[in-house]
Amino acid sequence: MTTDLTLDEAWRLLADDPRAVLIDVRTVAEWMFVGRPHLGELENEVRFVEWTQFPSGVVNDQFVIEATVGLDDDQPLLLLCRSGARSAAAAAALEADGIATTHNVVAGFEGDLDDEGHRHGGWKDHLPWAQQ
Repeated sequence: MTTDLTLDEAWRLLADDPRAVLIDVRTVAEWMFVGRPHLGELENEVRFVEWTQFPSGVVNDQFVIEATVGLDDDQPLLLLCRSGARSAAAAAALEADGIATTHNVVAGFEGDLDDEGHRHGGWKDHLPWAQQ
């Protein structure tokens, strides 16, 4: 069953379990122009696998294979997107394929929209990241 994690819970899980893998499911354009999560001194793996393909918006039918290649079925997988919606769908797809431990990082990389249409409260505001 997929669980939702706050940013602090996600970071703590990554820090406590070196087998935990962070999978950023945003698009290539987002990784290039918005930035990428960086785990600092943590040695966990970060994978970048589009859930929906850019620019078409079509769901990546190879997502499960690309996201899990070389991983054990019981490794904790943390899914991250812009705001938590795509990552929830990606986590559900992994769970449906038999992956036992999936987590949705609900704040996402950018967070929620404010009244002025700007995103705040995500990974980018609280945890290490890098511009590529």
